[in-house]
Amino acid sequence: MQSSQAIQFYDYHPEPSDFFSEVIEGLSDKQKYIPPKFFYDRTGSELFEAICETKEYYPTRTEQAILQDNVKEIAHIIGRNCVLLEPGSGNCEKVRLLLDVIKPSAYVPMDISRIHLKNAAQCLSEEYPWLDVLAACVDFTKPLDLSFCPDNRKKIAFFPGSSIGNFEPSEAIQFMSHVADTVEPGGGMLIGVDLKKDRHILDAAYNDKAGITARFNLNILDRINHELNGNFDLDNFEHYAFYNELKGRVEMHLRSMESQQVTVDNTQINLDKNETIHTENSYKYTIDEFQSMAEKAGFEPVYVWTDPQNLFSVHYFEVPAS
Repeated sequence: MQSSQAIQFYDYHPEPSDFFSEVIEGLSDKQKYIPPKFFYDRTGSELFEAICETKEYYPTRTEQAILQDNVKEIAHIIGRNCVLLEPGSGNCEKVRLLLDVIKPSAYVPMDISRIHLKNAAQCLSEEYPWLDVLAACVDFTKPLDLSFCPDNRKKIAFFPGSSIGNFEPSEAIQFMSHVADTVEPGGGMLIGVDLKKDRHILDAAYNDKAGITARFNLNILDRINHELNGNFDLDNFEHYAFYNELKGRVEMHLRSMESQQVTVDNTQINLDKNETIHTENSYKYTIDEFQSMAEKAGFEPVYVWTDPQNLFSVHYFEVPAS
């Protein structure tokens, strides 16, 4: 544990991803894929922020409006003086909507990126000098040891942004099960979940007219070129995103415009014309579907908030007290 002014920093030394090995493994599969976690280099992160500002991409602003409109009720249901945990906290931006009203006794941002986490936690601590910030560098998709947290306070996990939709459903249940174990009986989870809706709204959200999502998708090939000695010609690929109604998810792919051979370092990859590289899934759920998944993970539904158009939902669950 290291202290830096008002924050405490707990480093669990999570094992970094092997970018090269995971890319080669994915591109060698029958349905080629690249794990979506590799989208977020500096350029990818900037492009995603730009996506969130597009007219077509509703999730970010809709979730923000739900939280803003209902934060007092959320605070009343959760109660004050909890320990607020945020897996995948990133820049700690969304939690600011809650802090002044919920008034947690401590905030625990969790991320795998050590430097980014430390900087974001420090900035937030300076903005909220009354708040104890206990930053944990961990792989939050695995079981967590947060024994440093005050053991006499209710723990609430905050997981906004519909990030749960990027998990396969079985993986989402497993992740929520880890969260339930972490917050313990009597603890809770506040989570943003994108809802099923007209496919035209979904298709538009992932195919914005300005082409920012396309650039975001293609950037992963540019990153491979620069970091892994790849030779992808981005002009030979196109962004391809659509709502797969049968599986209840938006799929993002990169489609090869022609038969071609590419290399990543010394590994050769063959692509047929129109063959795709699958880069991301974003699952959408009905309220009942998601509540059923949370129950399988050990939670009980307490309350759910939606926007007037029923585009998005924010759920609050609790682990039953023993």
